[in-house]
Amino acid sequence: MTTAFYRRIEGTSDFHGPEAVRYDRIMAHAAEFFGRYGYRHVQTPVFETTELFARSIGDATDIVEKEMYTFQPGSESVTLRPEGTAAVVRAFLQNHWAATGGGQKFWYAGPFFRRERPQKGRLRQFHQLGAEAMGSGDPLLDAETVYMGLTLLSELGITRTLTRLNTIGCLAPGCRPQYRERLRQALSLDMEKYCPVCQKRFHRNLLRILDCKNPKCRELASHLPKSHECLCGACEAHFAVVREALTALGVDARLDATLVRGLDYYARTVFEFTHEALGAQDALGGGGRYDGLVKEIGGPDTPAIGLALGIERMMLALETVDGCACEPPLQIFGISLGDGPRRAMVGMLARLRQAGLSADMDYEGRSFKAQMRVANKRGALFCLILGEDELGRGEIVLKDMREGAEGQISLPLGDLMGALLGALRAAPAGAAKLSCPAAEGARP
Repeated sequence: MTTAFYRRIEGTSDFHGPEAVRYDRIMAHAAEFFGRYGYRHVQTPVFETTELFARSIGDATDIVEKEMYTFQPGSESVTLRPEGTAAVVRAFLQNHWAATGGGQKFWYAGPFFRRERPQKGRLRQFHQLGAEAMGSGDPLLDAETVYMGLTLLSELGITRTLTRLNTIGCLAPGCRPQYRERLRQALSLDMEKYCPVCQKRFHRNLLRILDCKNPKCRELASHLPKSHECLCGACEAHFAVVREALTALGVDARLDATLVRGLDYYARTVFEFTHEALGAQDALGGGGRYDGLVKEIGGPDTPAIGLALGIERMMLALETVDGCACEPPLQIFGISLGDGPRRAMVGMLARLRQAGLSADMDYEGRSFKAQMRVANKRGALFCLILGEDELGRGEIVLKDMREGAEGQISLPLGDLMGALLGALRAAPAGAAKLSCPAAEGARP
């Protein structure tokens, strides 16, 4: 008889083992990393009023038209957040964070939701890291944001990253509106050669035609007018400073005239990071300037720029770098034989954990050899071995798992903490091991 069990919903994932290690590694590093740049952590709800996303992202975008999870529990329509910027801007305005003074830089992390066709690295529930800087239109901040995203990836070990850069201008009459008109005229000459999706976008979301992944459309789009050739004087000067600053920072950003990003709120600088090992879905993340968004959703005219990185994509990139992603080593594994030693071991491990050490023990009554195998499998650096005889003498055996049979000593129970801390300080950095021979010897 087959036992039925529930399965996760398509387009979602379970993180465990190496995947969980990579996820934790990214999250732990992000908290420290963004702090270096003056960003403060912010958490927003996973759902917001639907109008917030429709107004900020754009009614004619794929996200709003086809991908949002929207429901109406009462009189108000709400949507699971498909992206992070609009929610952070809403929180910025509602909580009057601009009036508190200091840095107006925020970073966030968490799950987001889009009803897309699930693919590798593209899920219906996915996770992102994001950063938003509000209140400055300085092009040097644009360069810092690009550099910050690239540096975060590099520090995690994700190298061989390509940085794509473009500007889509501002809404001044002689800038993006003029470019859109030139683009419309050029496209109208042979629009029938483009795919059905692009033909629809011609009437609803013209710039997204440049971002089509259809090879034939990409070839046709390569001959269209370029946005950086149609800038007003202010946008041209802004972009020149961005490029000069990135060069000074050592960032090799490739100018890509087809890069427009998929959200209506972007203006001027846009950028994207891609990774060669990810195949067709190669974007790790990106962002850009959104100077009109704060005003669009009811706030004062406030320049801003942000970035977002897909955590699942980062995890896939890390997989190509560090293979199996060994879990962090357990520092102490307690082996106890008999009821008295087991109860004593529980108290000792509690004190070790309070001192900041990672420690665990066997709770299943296994034999000594079986407990040693568990300690080895967990990558324990040291074992504490306590039997009835040791407990009666007030002693415990400390075994260095890297030293074999010679790497063990007996210690008075009262000296345990000092001896352990000294041994751990002497252990070489990165002492974790993927495996070592199972301990099959007799009990010491």
